Amino acid sequence: MEAFTDGVIAVIITIMVLELKLPHEATWHALLSDLPVFLSYVLSFVYVGIYWNNHHHMLQLVTHVSGRVLWANLFFLFWLSLFPFTTSWLNESRPVPAPVPTAVYGIVLLLAALSWVPLLRALIAANGGEKSGLGEALKGDWKVAVSPVGYVLGIALAFFAPILSCVIYAAIAALWFIPDRRLEARMRT
Repeated sequence: MEAFTDGVIAVIITIMVLELKLPHEATWHALLSDLPVFLSYVLSFVYVGIYWNNHHHMLQLVTHVSGRVLWANLFFLFWLSLFPFTTSWLNESRPVPAPVPTAVYGIVLLLAALSWVPLLRALIAANGGEKSGLGEALKGDWKVAVSPVGYVLGIALAFFAPILSCVIYAAIAALWFIPDRRLEARMRT
């Protein structure tokens, strides 16, 4: 499962980078005019990287994978696979993001986050339940509860202030940027 997920994530990142186009002129101005496109790529890359990193750390505490886990992982990967599409669509309306692509980008971020929860629950159930190393490490994860609220706020604001929505999406990514220390502590024991 880990190798398959790594492969899918590598393809997602490859597709996203292939969407970046060369500037039309060999000038700094032409390069800087594409800055919003590059920043949205960076944000999406960071999100994919965060999920990959947390997925990798989480699987270090897993000894068993069930069919339910495999389906939950596929459901999660489905939402991640939409990142290149939503990132590209967000970039079509530059220099300022349009409301609908910004909202759809947030919806995909929200659904990727929500799909992470059944994956966690399936892995915990398949590996000894709440008292397992993974179950103990992930108790009381406030970021799992706060992030969807931020995404919903960003989606709603997309129709009034799309730039503010993107700032909210970036702030949520910043929350998750550092790997979960509880998982790392469990891996050392």
